[in-house]
Amino acid sequence: MSLPIAEEWFSATPAGAGVTLLTEPWVDEFLRANLWLVAGRERDLLIDAGNGIAPLLPAVRALQGHPQKPLVAVVTHTHSDHMGGLHEFPERLVHRLEAEALADAADAACLVTAQFPASLLAEIAADGLELPEVLLTASPREGFDPAAFAVVGTTATGTLDEGDTIDLGDRVFAVLHLPGHSPGSIGLWEEKTGVLFSGDAVYRDGPLLDQMPGSDVVAYLRTMERLRDLPVSAVHGGHDPSFARPRLVAIVEEYVARRGDQERVSDTTGGSP
Repeated sequence: MSLPIAEEWFSATPAGAGVTLLTEPWVDEFLRANLWLVAGRERDLLIDAGNGIAPLLPAVRALQGHPQKPLVAVVTHTHSDHMGGLHEFPERLVHRLEAEALADAADAACLVTAQFPASLLAEIAADGLELPEVLLTASPREGFDPAAFAVVGTTATGTLDEGDTIDLGDRVFAVLHLPGHSPGSIGLWEEKTGVLFSGDAVYRDGPLLDQMPGSDVVAYLRTMERLRDLPVSAVHGGHDPSFARPRLVAIVEEYVARRGDQERVSDTTGGSP
């Protein structure tokens, strides 16, 4: 399959309050994750790192405006569409439960649908999603082969856990452990403004994937209950447009209605929390 060459791989859109949204518009929506650049007084924060198909660090540095300004990159979890470019950054943070997966690149990137694991293909089919054969509409450079693409694993320079904070000088984000989609999924919560960067724990439109390797429906249900109680003003998800608290509550209620029986079964059989 011959694809055109993209002139610019990343698209940048101001999201207000010192936040910039980066996306990879040439990647199919299924793998087109949101990357969030948050400007701080003393250092900037990048939340998630895309697929790693094209160099990310130069695009981020251009948006920062000051090439020497400190920058910390955090991944909300280690699925390939969120950690592919993390290896480019000098400061790299991930939840402690997924540090090994980050180093091993255990969730191998697949840009060709036929290469997806059988379990993921089954979940995609169950959710009624239809994916193209190749999950790109353009190539980053001449000679790029989607079938041969592989994500680059990296070693975290530090790990995160529930209750840790990331201080940008004038903005402070608390780490929320939000397991379910993956064991070490996290969100970053700015209590002062009510802004939540949620990763793939919750996003506005697509079905929440909870049947992947490492997913845990019971843990996801408890994450949903926690999110419902959070006084958010805005949620910036790992995919899809941002949204406010009413949509968050609706997503939680939809998920609990669909999966709630599994938590009750776990409680009656003595399953782990």
